[in-house]
This record gives sequence, structure tokens and C-alpha cells, in this order.
Amino acid sequence: MHGCWAHPLSFRLVVYALSTVCIGAALSGEGTEADCEIGAYRFVDGEIVDIAQSEGNTLRWRKFDGTTGALHKKQDGLWKSTLGWTDRPDGHTVSFTRCTEGEIEFDRKKAYRVPFDATDRVFKGRGGTKLAGRLVLPKGNDPVPIVVLIHGAERHSARDSYALQRLLPAENVGAFVYDKRGTGGSEGKYTQDFVALADDTVAAMQEAKRIAGRRCARIGYQGGSQGGWVAPLAVTRAPVDFVIVSFGLAVSVIDEDQQQVALEMRLKGHTQDEISKALEVASAAEALFESGFTKGFENFDAVRAKYRHEPWYKDLHGNYTHFILPYTAPEIREKGKDFIFGTPFRYDPMPTLSAVKAPQLWILGEDDLEAPSAETSRRIKTLIGEGKPITLAIFPHAEHGMTEYELASNGERVSTRYAAGYFTMMRDFARNGRLTGSYGSSVIVKPKIDPTAAVE
Repeated sequence: MHGCWAHPLSFRLVVYALSTVCIGAALSGEGTEADCEIGAYRFVDGEIVDIAQSEGNTLRWRKFDGTTGALHKKQDGLWKSTLGWTDRPDGHTVSFTRCTEGEIEFDRKKAYRVPFDATDRVFKGRGGTKLAGRLVLPKGNDPVPIVVLIHGAERHSARDSYALQRLLPAENVGAFVYDKRGTGGSEGKYTQDFVALADDTVAAMQEAKRIAGRRCARIGYQGGSQGGWVAPLAVTRAPVDFVIVSFGLAVSVIDEDQQQVALEMRLKGHTQDEISKALEVASAAEALFESGFTKGFENFDAVRAKYRHEPWYKDLHGNYTHFILPYTAPEIREKGKDFIFGTPFRYDPMPTLSAVKAPQLWILGEDDLEAPSAETSRRIKTLIGEGKPITLAIFPHAEHGMTEYELASNGERVSTRYAAGYFTMMRDFARNGRLTGSYGSSVIVKPKIDPTAAVE
């Protein structure tokens, strides 16, 4: 789930697709023997656990407190859990023997499927492109806040994979989830054109309001990663009540790659001189991407030849620089065809963020490598200091995806859970545009004025 670039084989946190028919049954409270596991379940004490399809033959459970694990089916019919995205057993077990009747057992405690009012609908985005969406509301007739969930850079179906479409409604907050153009059940060509995606987002918001009718108490956006560029743009086109940006960026796409290169090199113990050389290589690579792979090859080859035998070179990565580092110019020209998405590499989000009148909540991971948060945090604090209705929450020891992690034996990060308080924070902000109390270990910077008073 990279901030901008999405390699089709690189998604550690992706929940792989299941059929829309199965999702619809799970949301409505129905289920067949083949699919009845999928859904949100409530324990007698009110706690929620969501079960979703995951990689291969596994399922993934998530609780609202941020704990999560992968479920593996055993010969005795039980499903046993491994911690987060590790391979380490965590002791949790789940039984689905009665899931066709809406009941599961999690650690031998019964939990019951939460029924929702779910409406699948095709609506028109920018240029009349048909987009597939779904509104999920808590059962009943009472008005509720609604969150429109905006894609990151991934190319899979949000309707098939976004657990928030159940987790939020289980907490009495509606959710509208849709497949962005060129993904899932939506038509059109996949793009990273932020303006086009923002126009589609506005159409999704308007469709959600239309379907919900009187049940829409307030409505806003939640955009993760790349969605953090799109959500504020959408607000400048049509007003909403709130905006939530999760692990997004207040810098350009070029800056994202530069900052990731510098941070990764610094964490590996390289000197400032070595980091400067790495950034020189990254700049040459970024120029190729920005040109649509039409120019800059001679410079890129020259810079690589200059440094490729230096010890630090093997640690050069970046958000997208690493995709082309190993290849020759002819190979890059061929492979580059798969990376032309209409990306606005020099887009500066700051004027847009300054113009947004709706309350914004920015949730950042202090240890995010894919969307380094230091400069974005500084810029958001500057906007808060200028009186903008923005709340900033920084989670220590959290990375992209707002997950906490441990280091594997090879030094790579492995996620263990979502940051405690992350889901609760989004729920509360959707309800009234402000945060009260504490949320896990997050450090919160609040606006100078009541943010809800800023909405026109």
C-alpha cells in the first residue's frame, strides 16, 4: 500500500479479493456454507471482531482495539491464528461450525453476526464512467454519520477487501465503499490522476447521500495513503462535514520518493555524504518516471555507473526508484509502460489543504517508511498554527497502514497489529469532527479553534 506506486506483487497488507456475492451475503447477515465466515460479529459484552478473506486459504480477524491475526484451517475444523502478519502462533482459535446460523466461537466465546442495511449501486463518475459502490448502514432508521472510503494506490477491489465497511457500521457509523475506476467492478482505466479521482470521489459522496436519504446525519471522507492527496481535493469541489487522512502526505510525489530514500539510508547508518549521492541517483530515476520514460536515460545511466560499485548502493530503495534500478535503458522503456498512470509528480497539496474549511484529522505513523511523516507533520502543524481546523495525531512505532511492527531476523519489519486507538479515533471524528480523551499512545495536536465551528 505504497503512498503513490503500487507494484502488483508487493502488497504485504492486502486482503485478497472474494466475490461480491459473498460480501453482500455477509453484510446482510446471511451466509452459505462456502462463505458464511465473512462478516462482523458481536460478543455478548459488545466487543466486535471482523472476519475477512485474506491471502490464499487464510482468513484475517480484526478487532476494533487494533489486534489482528491470520487464521489457518486445521484438520480438526478449528482455525488457528498467527500474530498480525507474522508466522508466530498467538493462541487464538475460531470455530465456524455454526456460521450459517450467524454464530461463531472466538476463543470459545460465542459471537453473533452483525446485520447491516447494505445497498449495492452503480453510479457515474467523471466523464460518465460507471463505478461500483456499496452503502453499508447499521440496521434501523436512525440518522448516522457516513464515511466515504477512498482508495489508496492499490489496484484491487475496495468493495471486496476493505474491512472498514463493516467495522465502522458495527460501531454505528455508516460507510460507502467503491471500486475506483479501473479496479474491481468499476469501468474505466486505472489512473493516479488526483483530479479525476477527486471528481469520482465527489460522485461517490453524492451517491451515498442519495441512497441514505434522511439517514445521513453527516458525511465525510477517509483516505488512506494516496487517498490523502485525493480527499482534500474532493472537498474543494463539494463541501462535506469532515476529512480523515490516514498515513497520507502533505508533500509531492517526488518529495515522497526523496524522503523515503533519505530515511531508509539514514536508518541503515549511512553518512550524509552517502545519502546525498543516493538522492542524486533517485533524482535521475524520478526524472525518468516524470517524463513518462521518454527522456533522461543518459543521465540515469551515467549516475548509476558513477555509484553502482559503492558499498551504500545496495541499500538504495525509495518509494519507486527501486523499480528501475536493476534494468537497462531498453528494459526500462518496456517495463515503464506499466507505470504510466497520469501521476501528477509535482502536485503541491499545501494550497488545497489550506483552502479546506471542513475539519480535518491527519493520522500519521511516526516510523512510516513508505510515506515518511516528519515533513508532513511539520507542515500540518504549521497549518494548525495558522488557525486551520486540523487535528494531527501521531502514533509512535507505527508505520504505513498504521500498523505496529517488530524486526525479523533479516532486519525487515513485520507488522503485528494496528495501532491501539486508530479505529476508535476515526469513528469518533466521523461522529462529531473532534477527538476527546486519549487514543492509545498517540500524540495529538488539536486546532486552536473548535473545528466543527469551521464548517460552512
